[in-house]
Amino acid sequence: MALDLSEQRQHAHAYLDRLPEDQLTAVRGLLESLLSPLDRKLALAPLDDEPVTPAEAAAIEAGLTSLERNGGVPLEDVLSDLGLTIDDFRRMAETPPPKDSGGDV
Repeated sequence: MALDLSEQRQHAHAYLDRLPEDQLTAVRGLLESLLSPLDRKLALAPLDDEPVTPAEAAAIEAGLTSLERNGGVPLEDVLSDLGLTIDDFRRMAETPPPKDSGGDV
C-alpha cells in the first residue's frame, strides 16, 4: 500500500533524524540540488509569525470575494501588462539578482 504524502514526509524526517552529521550534510546538499533557486530561498525563509490585523483580514476577505465573483487574472495577462512573457518570468526566477541590487528575495 502506498503511503500518503504526510506519511512519506514523516518517514523522511524520521530517517533524517537518525543520520550522523556527515551523512546529513550530504543529504541536505542532495535535497538542495533538487530544488529550483526560488524553492531553495523559500525553504529557508523565516516564517511570518506576525498576527493578521483586522484591516489585513478585511483585505484578504475582499480579495477572496472578488476572486469568487469575478475569477482571477491569468498570469500571462499580468506579465503582458508589465511587458514580459512567461519565458521572461521563468528566466527571472532562475537568475539570481545582481549582488549590488540590495533586492533579497
